[in-house]
Amino acid sequence: MKRKLEERIKEKRGITLIALVITIIVLLILAGVTIATLTGENGILTKASDAKEDTVIAQDEEMIKLEILRKL
Repeated sequence: MKRKLEERIKEKRGITLIALVITIIVLLILAGVTIATLTGENGILTKASDAKEDTVIAQDEEMIKLEILRKL
């Protein structure tokens, strides 16, 4: 009876250890995907930077057009 109880305890510990390892692996995969999405040539940060530059250029063009219209 005591032996069966010890075996059950060992089995439960093994299952939780396996679950912990699987959880860590999944978290590492998710972290890798997230980092790849944020950085890189087509990453979110790159696209945001490009959008900021486009906005500044559009503002400058708009200011030039307004100045031309005021002089007319």
